Amino acid sequence: MSSPEPSMASTPRHLTITSDGPDAKVLLDGADISRHVRGYTIEQPSPAHRPLVVLHLLPRDGVVFDGMAHVAVGQQADPGEAMAAFLEHIDPGALETAALNRDDLGSERYDLTRAMLRQLADLARGHS
Repeated sequence: MSSPEPSMASTPRHLTITSDGPDAKVLLDGADISRHVRGYTIEQPSPAHRPLVVLHLLPRDGVVFDGMAHVAVGQQADPGEAMAAFLEHIDPGALETAALNRDDLGSERYDLTRAMLRQLADLARGHS
């Protein structure tokens, strides 16, 4: 029985990132890949875990990647569905109360609706 191909999780790659202001030099296993990298994300859930680095490549013609990698395919969320899911969790009474108590609530036509929309935008940004 053949052994499975090595995975990035079990065989870490050597990565060096040095940054000097807006520029960064990215070396992967000693090879300079800086010209292909738009940015990077580094996550480390705890000191006991090895960091996870996601390299974001530049969208250029001619960029070639040849090697093993873990690949995750993300799906672009439908903004309408995301908005509907957000709105389904809004308490109408709490929304109305918050809108009526806003400092920017005016007394012109549609101002309550404007205040509710502003309140929803604040909630979407994580503000109460």
